[in-house]
Amino acid sequence: MYTQYYCLKERPFNVTSDPSFFFLSSSHKEALAALIYGIKERKGILCLTGEVGTGKTTICKSLINQLDDSVKTAFILNPDFSNLQLIGLILADFGIKPRKKDKLSMISELNNFLLDLAQNNKNAVLIIDESQNLKPKQLEQIRLLSNLETEKQKLLQIVLVGQPELKDKLNLTSLRQLDQRIMVNYNVRPLEKIDVANYIHHRLKKAGCLSDLEFDDMSINEIFNFSFGIPRVINIICDLALLAGFVRDTKKISADIIKEVYNEFKR
Repeated sequence: MYTQYYCLKERPFNVTSDPSFFFLSSSHKEALAALIYGIKERKGILCLTGEVGTGKTTICKSLINQLDDSVKTAFILNPDFSNLQLIGLILADFGIKPRKKDKLSMISELNNFLLDLAQNNKNAVLIIDESQNLKPKQLEQIRLLSNLETEKQKLLQIVLVGQPELKDKLNLTSLRQLDQRIMVNYNVRPLEKIDVANYIHHRLKKAGCLSDLEFDDMSINEIFNFSFGIPRVINIICDLALLAGFVRDTKKISADIIKEVYNEFKR
């Protein structure tokens, strides 16, 4: 609605996890580096946590884009399935068509697939988003999948991605074996105040902003105060602010506009 007015190629503050808009704050850079290290070094189980809206899914999509062809990936966005269905979904995402649909046969086929990759000096990564929704029995199943290995290396690298509740679940006594096997553990932090302005300018530039559209210093300060540095909340506020600027026929986004749209957003 407002893209033409601001001379934008697309909306800069969509809340979808678009890796082309990925902004490397210090925390996001560290998270990405930790995951790449864990995968390349075949550490087995990695864990990425963070509050809602901090960019965990976007980090994972950017990770996949940075891995080369020697790494096969499976990305499970919603693990709300039975144990058997989850294994079937993992095989399907790896492109494996199981001949039989029982658990033992599917795990055997997955093992053969992983062994074939290893023999060709290739790696495999399973990323499970929203892992805090996994039941303890499913997490135990994930641990058993991590047992697929040779004498020298792990055949499958597993990235558990979730909200802070995932850590609480991993602290359960029944899951202590899984918790002990997590070799890389990183918590994504919200953006620092200094990052918020860079984040906003980064997304505007990616959207092709060539006009005199401007978020002044006071407006950025209010955005940080209202969002607590959570990228998804920043996107929502900025999107509403651009709409308000369009309605007011102004390309200067002021603190007053930010306050107004935030109050509307919170209703």
